[in-house]
Parts: sequence; C-alpha cells; structure tokens
Amino acid sequence: QVQLVESGGGLVQAGGSLRLSCAASGRASGSVDMGWFRQASGKEREFVAAVSWSGDTTYYADSVKGRFIISRDNAKNTGYLQMNSLKPEDTAVYYCGLTTSGSYYSQFEESYTYWGQGTQVTVSS
Repeated sequence: QVQLVESGGGLVQAGGSLRLSCAASGRASGSVDMGWFRQASGKEREFVAAVSWSGDTTYYADSVKGRFIISRDNAKNTGYLQMNSLKPEDTAVYYCGLTTSGSYYSQFEESYTYWGQGTQVTVSS
C-alpha cells in the first residue's frame, strides 16, 4: 500500500513563493507518474502539474505555466512543486497523487490511484 504525505503549504503574500513536497512510502508496481491537483473552496479539484517517472516529461495547467515547476527525486521517493509568483487565485488545498496509467493520462484526475491528504496554500493580496 502506498501512502502520500504533502507538506510545505502555508500563508504567503501575492508574488511570493512556496515549495510543496510529497513524500511517498510503500511501493507501487510499474512506472509511476506523479501529479499535483488543487481544490479551491466551492470548486472542483483541478489539474496543476504532472511529471513522468523518469522526470523527462512534464505537464502544466495553463494557469500555472511559467510560474510553477514540478520535479521529483526517486531516490528519496519525493516529489516537489515549486510555486513562484503566487496569486490570490492560487489559494486552494493542494493534493499530490500517483498514477500508473501513463504520463499522458497523468493530467486527468480519474487516472490516479493514490492521493495524499492535501496541504493548504493561502495567498493574500
């Protein structure tokens, strides 16, 4: 069984930066791609970014492209989401997840098998 734990959330002013981490324990079979999603209050969960097992392929939502960077360190079983130039509209609970459906499908929530509990990010104006 795989467990994911996110950390690094908090309160930051607009224009600031945060780095989220997602630590995985246990082992999933096959090549595992990692993604970050977020859910703002009263809204559905939406895709933010994803990275393939090798780290060679990344996907970003248009709303974060150029500001967020996703990465992973397989030796540490940890993924990261570097968030720069944060905006109030980035305020949400951020979730990391793992999928074995292939890197293209890592953009789609329904492909994910494992999820973390989420970490709150609040950006003040």
